[in-house]
Amino acid sequence: MYGSFAAGEADEHSDIEFWLFFTEARLAEVDPHGWCSRIAPLSYGLLNEFGSYVAFFPGLVRGEFHFATVEGIAEVAKWPARGAEVERMVLVDRRGALRPVLAGLPLRYVPPVEQPRIIAEYCDPFANWLVLAFHLTARGEELRAWDALGHAQRHLLWMARLAEGAVEHWLTPSRGAERELSAGTVAGLRAATSAASAPGLLGALRGALELGRRLWPVIAARHGRSAPTALFDELDAALRLREQGREQR
Repeated sequence: MYGSFAAGEADEHSDIEFWLFFTEARLAEVDPHGWCSRIAPLSYGLLNEFGSYVAFFPGLVRGEFHFATVEGIAEVAKWPARGAEVERMVLVDRRGALRPVLAGLPLRYVPPVEQPRIIAEYCDPFANWLVLAFHLTARGEELRAWDALGHAQRHLLWMARLAEGAVEHWLTPSRGAERELSAGTVAGLRAATSAASAPGLLGALRGALELGRRLWPVIAARHGRSAPTALFDELDAALRLREQGREQR
């Protein structure tokens, strides 16, 4: 078992998540829908984009099941972290092969905050997606701009966690953000969201730009770097023209 329940963070809205390891011959006989139906009746089941079987149980309980061969246990060693204590994760380990692999993983993934490449990996994409979202908004491709802004928002969440040292839920940066980030930063993140409409997108672009302007220098200063102020200033001016144009209509 992995995820929220294994980590002791689950509530009534959490998924149930499991890895299941079979011999190759046994796995060939397993029907994921039938296997999961033995737990409780299913309202629906599907194979997601990652190859996992997702089962929907009564009460909208969502279960994610990874059906794999025992040879796949070696792949567990490539996980960035296990996310929970080993004793809470292992339900059955008949051959004793899974437990030591999990024990060799870190409990939590720790991003390379002390390395300058953190800027290229998490801050630079924010600038890239933000400028793209601006151009798409200006062109009138509102749904595409909304999609691009979503990418910028995710990197803005990582930037917020970096700036405030709140890196515990790094792999899913939105998780617990309301509890783990400062109220001002959460308000700034909310201001960077919008509906897919020109006024909403302009407001979200403005919100994202202002929060990014505040967070980036904090992160960059730790590595003797500076924020891309020339780019931010140019985007600021371009946004002002768009904002003024809407006010004059």
